[in-house]
Amino acid sequence: MAKKATINMVAELAGVSRGTVDRVLNQRPHVKPEVRERVLRAMKELRYIPPHEEQAEALGLESDDSRPPRKLGVLLSSETGYFFSEVMHGVRDAQDILRTSNVEILVEKCESGVPYEYIERLERLESQKISGLAVCAKNNPAVTDKINAMISNGIPVITLNSDLPDSKRLCFVGQNPYSSGRVAGDLMSKCLRTTDRLLIGVGNPEFDGHRLRLEGFLARMEEAGFSRANMTTVTTFNDYDLTAEKVRDALRKDPDIRGIYMANHSVTGCADAVRELGLTRRLRIISHDLTKSTQRLLRNREIDFVITQNIYDQGYRPLIYLQNYLEYGSIPESEQGSINIVCTENLS
Repeated sequence: MAKKATINMVAELAGVSRGTVDRVLNQRPHVKPEVRERVLRAMKELRYIPPHEEQAEALGLESDDSRPPRKLGVLLSSETGYFFSEVMHGVRDAQDILRTSNVEILVEKCESGVPYEYIERLERLESQKISGLAVCAKNNPAVTDKINAMISNGIPVITLNSDLPDSKRLCFVGQNPYSSGRVAGDLMSKCLRTTDRLLIGVGNPEFDGHRLRLEGFLARMEEAGFSRANMTTVTTFNDYDLTAEKVRDALRKDPDIRGIYMANHSVTGCADAVRELGLTRRLRIISHDLTKSTQRLLRNREIDFVITQNIYDQGYRPLIYLQNYLEYGSIPESEQGSINIVCTENLS
């Protein structure tokens, strides 16, 4: 099967830059007539198909409206609530933009955290002939092997929110979780004495994002003189009831806890447990992601700091990058979003 012509192939055959081809394609000025003709000859020779019908018509090239849509796949973890709604907001906006380029987006969302479900859903997307994939998944060897097999079969992959560093993905789009964990540790170290005891809630250490947040936090706390012997870590799987139960039990068993770091999404469960025990504002609480719930808790001064990230972009950008890679050969770089700190006083 012949490889579909790309802008890079046209530029190489015509002996010009990709930018020059783009200017010809979009009818922009500052292109010499002889260069324009050379680019058009290359397009016709390669049977290059412009992404938009109006471009083909303006240049006298053959359009191909009958060709099936390019399919891009999205695989998301089982997380719900704020993460899912924000990432899907980005996915829907990307779909609105890419629809004009005859791109269809197929979304699969896991219901559990077991590796075989990730693989099953990846195979489902693969069976639907996707041309590229954006994925948020556990850093599991079986999942990584499946991703690498898809890449070897010509399906480029971009990871979002939580990386798969051992895969051959094109790039990662998301916040640097280790750095955001260190920021949380730096804030906490300034709020407590080095002899104070802490509770740490982590969603699921099998996700690179969760595990690296925890590692960054612990590293910064140790640098500041805090002992790991004074830190208790619980795994909550981002579940409200489980978080409330584990926080409640930990505080009852250890009344000397003075700070809580929530490296997960179920911050409301933590705050409700603290309130139930009459400890609101007596503990320093630091969490991630500016959801409606964390905004309310900040306004009520039930938590102290929230470290934010742009989850919308993590749904939007991977799909745009995949389309640009497939259409123009543009290889994206990993993109790590900014780390911002929000407290009651700068909450807008």
